[in-house]
Amino acid sequence: MSATAAAPELFVRAGALIHTPCPAWDALVAMPPVVRLILPLLVLLLAALAWLKPLDQLAETHAEAGLKRAVASFAAARALNAVISVVQGTEVTGGVVVGVKLAPGQVLDPVNDLIEQFSTLMLAASIAFGTQLLLMKIGAGWLVAAALTLVALAWAGCWLRGPPPPWLSRVLVALLLVRFIVPVAALTSEYAFQAFMADEYQVHQQGIEQAADSFGALPVAEEAAKARWWELRERIEELKAAAERIVDHTIRIAVVFLLQTLVLPFLVMWGMLQAGRLLLTSAAARS
Repeated sequence: MSATAAAPELFVRAGALIHTPCPAWDALVAMPPVVRLILPLLVLLLAALAWLKPLDQLAETHAEAGLKRAVASFAAARALNAVISVVQGTEVTGGVVVGVKLAPGQVLDPVNDLIEQFSTLMLAASIAFGTQLLLMKIGAGWLVAAALTLVALAWAGCWLRGPPPPWLSRVLVALLLVRFIVPVAALTSEYAFQAFMADEYQVHQQGIEQAADSFGALPVAEEAAKARWWELRERIEELKAAAERIVDHTIRIAVVFLLQTLVLPFLVMWGMLQAGRLLLTSAAARS
């Protein structure tokens, strides 16, 4: 075939290629101009928030409040553990008529083990809040904000001209997650705590702090020697009741901190990751 004869066919193929339908571009062209501007403006607004840091200030305040609560619960647990250890090391013998030897350590040994585990959990919760604060400071650095701003500007410019490249959308979503995932998770967990768990925490925290007074009902050796044996039995029963209350307080506070430092943050992070994956999948389908 000669070059003269092949020329018309080449132009026909080129015209067909030019007029090949592009779903992403057709969707963008079909959008009203106002609607097409909303998404890039939202991306640029997020880039501006990365510099202004309104979320970070709130999130850091709430994380510091959670850290103080965890430290207070840890200190109360250690103090209670010390009191229980002292009581465990005592033996009382009493009975004006019948001599009775009672060992409180047998009653308090399981409770002491629970308090030790609870104090370890409170230490882990304190570390979790401290880690949140550190990650928020890292994500709020100027390097992350500068990178997010540059990528957001490039992505917005590509969006206004046509479908952005898939790699650019992936970088944008990744930077948005790095910048905002920890503050949003911290704010969500703190608001959930204030709305549903704050009152319960206060009640059970006070219960742990006042638990040491319950052990003051146990008589010392001099008083026990003058007491009747049934009075000592009554004191031991009171001690058992106090131990049961301590178990209830510690378990309920442990549930509160597990929800606030583990369950809720991971749910929020998982939701944001799924949203980012959905956006990337949608962008890839359009390109």
